[in-house]
Formats: sequence, C-alpha cells, structure tokens
Amino acid sequence: MKKAFIIIGVVVAIAALIAFNKIISKKNTFNIYTEVKKGVFEITVSNSGELIAERSVEIKGPEIAQGSNQGHGPHAIDLKIQDIIPEGTMVKKGDYIAQLDRTTYDNTLKDERENLITYQTNVDMKILDTTVVLTNLRDDIKNQEYVVEEANILLQQSKFEPPATIRKAEMDLDKAQRALEQKKKGYNLRVAQSLADLEHQKLHLSRGTRLVNDLEDFLAQFTITAPSDGMVLYKKDRNGVKRKAGSTINPWDRVIATLPDLSSMISRVFVNEIEVSKVKPGQNVNINVDAFPEKTFTGTVMSIANVGEQLPNSDAKMFEVQIRVDDTDPALRPSMTTGNKIIIKTFNDAVYIPTECVQTGSDSIPFVYEKNKTKQIVILGESNEKNVIVEQGLEPRTTIYLVPPQEPEKFKLTGENLIPIIKERQ
Repeated sequence: MKKAFIIIGVVVAIAALIAFNKIISKKNTFNIYTEVKKGVFEITVSNSGELIAERSVEIKGPEIAQGSNQGHGPHAIDLKIQDIIPEGTMVKKGDYIAQLDRTTYDNTLKDERENLITYQTNVDMKILDTTVVLTNLRDDIKNQEYVVEEANILLQQSKFEPPATIRKAEMDLDKAQRALEQKKKGYNLRVAQSLADLEHQKLHLSRGTRLVNDLEDFLAQFTITAPSDGMVLYKKDRNGVKRKAGSTINPWDRVIATLPDLSSMISRVFVNEIEVSKVKPGQNVNINVDAFPEKTFTGTVMSIANVGEQLPNSDAKMFEVQIRVDDTDPALRPSMTTGNKIIIKTFNDAVYIPTECVQTGSDSIPFVYEKNKTKQIVILGESNEKNVIVEQGLEPRTTIYLVPPQEPEKFKLTGENLIPIIKERQ
C-alpha cells in the first residue's frame, strides 16, 4: 500500500512539472514576438538632472577689506558660520538667517576701545599741559613788560645824571626790550609746537574712533538677515559641499545661502561628449520629477556649456545643459531630481521596430525574421535608445521575432531587391 502511494506521488510530480514547462514554453513563445509599429518616432537624449532656480538672491556675509590690516579697518580673514537656520525654511525680508563667529573681531574691538581711551587721555593731558605752559609763558611776558617799563622810567630820571649813568640806563632798557622780544618769539614758537603736538594726538584719536566705529558696524553685520522673502538654500562650494554651521566664508566668496525665485526653474543636466553635439538651444524636452511621478512637465533647451568637465564616477567629459521648465508649479523645489528627455528629432507616421529585432550576416545586410517563416531584408533609418526606423521592407502590424528563431535556416529570404540600395548607402 505504501509503495502504491509513492508511485502515485511520483506520477503527480511529473505531471505538474510537464504542465509548468508548457506554461513557461507558452510564455516564452509569447515574448519572442512583436509587431511592427507605425506612429510618432522620436530621437532623444535622456539624462537625469537637478532643478535649480533660474534667478536667486544671494545672502552674503559682511564685506571684508582685502590686504593687511594697519589700523584702518577689518582685515581679510575667513569667517566661520556659527549658526544658520535649517535649509528649506521659508523666510520674510529681515528675518534671521545666520550668525557668524565674532570671537576674533570681538577681541580686536576690545583692544581698540582700550586704545581709544588712551588716545582720549593723551589729548586731554596735552590740552592741560599746553594750557599750563602757555599761561606761564604769558606771565613771563607780562613780567618782562614791567621790567621794560621800569627801565624806561629809570632812563627818564637819569637825564640830569652823568653821561655814564645815562648810558647804563639806556643799555638796561635795550636789554629789557630785547628780552621781551625773545619771550614773545618763544611764546609763539611754543604755541605752534603745542598745536602741532595736539593735532598729532587728535589724529590718533580720530583714527581710533573711526576704527572702533568701523568694527562696531562690521560686527553688526555678523547677524545675517534675509534681504527678501523666499526659501533658504545653502550655498554649495566648488566641490558641491553645502555651507552649514562650522563652514567658513572668505572675502572672495561671501555667499552663505540663496533665496531662489521659484517661479522660474531650470533643470540642469550633464550630457556626455558623444551626444552633446546633437543637443541644440530651443529643442523641446519632456521632464519628469522623481518627487512627483504622476506629473509631467515640458521644457526648452536654454544653453549648452562650451567646455566639458570631468565629473566624479565618469570617464567621459560631460557638458552642462540648462533646460528652462516651461510650466510653473509651486511644488517644484531646487535640488529635486529630474528625468529629462531632450527631443532631438521627430518623425510622424514612421514605421519602426525594436533594435534587438534586427539581425545581420557576414555581408552586413540587415534583416528580420517574420512569423510567417520569412527572412526579410530591411532598409533602416535613424534610431533611438530602443527602436529603429524601417524605411523599406516591412509593413505596420507585421509580426516579427524579437530574437532569432530556432532553425533559422528554414526561413525563406525575401527582399533581395533592397540589397543594392543598402550597399550603395554603405
């Protein structure tokens, strides 16, 4: 009894295997055929890309003077981004965007404020010293004027004295007058010197005041605000790395982030050097956005780079192609991934077949296998990624093999009249 069950099980398994093979065979038979189609045929160049805004407002850090610092304002050093709001934040004009690290310039401002106090003290002391010195000099002049006056009185009183006495009185008056003149000249020289010294101290004070004011105005710019309404996007450096908290900006590239104009978007695509010659400004483009697979957009080729560049993970030179998106949609955002099909050429009512249907022999004459057991020679036209145009040799809706059939030697060759045309083209 047990043996009988085993035999029945083996028979059932064999029957199931035969049925499965028939199903697979039928499925494979179905998949090896296709029909010749007629309709719109497009030659395209397809590449993925990235959305960017055609126009954007740059959010910049403070302008830094280039060159060395010699006490005439902030000097050129890299500035670190201490804090920045999350990328993609919608902001209004004047809203907070970022804060730069103030440490270096705060220390400089502290030092310059201390210097400014010293300069002011020097000016005050110079004014006080000058006042005291000039007051003393003026007193000396006044006293000398009294001496001259006394000498003049003595001379007047000595006119009845002997000549020697009169001569001595004249000499005393002359000496007193010359001393008075010297004191007046000395006073004028001291005034000029004091004024020059005071102006020198005031110049240091003026420069120090200006430097402190410049530093205060400069540091006020370390708090970055939005220049207009929009959505914040971090700036990418030349290596494609986004600037964020901890990144630095320099005097030659002060952009921290941008506010893109979302009403005008561009799909930026890189096309390899083999296909870029086919792409021309003005060509139509069908665009898909990965984030919205249910939506399709149209665009127009706007520009093609004149110089190629070597991209990571690419052996060929790639040329940047910018495609303006014709449609506006508030859902579109910069950095979204796009699929771009640039329409190079369009044929209406073209007869075409899948490229894999075409076979060639040692003579390079193309042909296809038809389901009716014929081996049909064909004249081919232009092709795209999947299909090729058949100019002569096939009619629409003809059933042909996708792959070479079994026993191809049994198929009858037809279309020999097309061979001279093919060879002439070759």
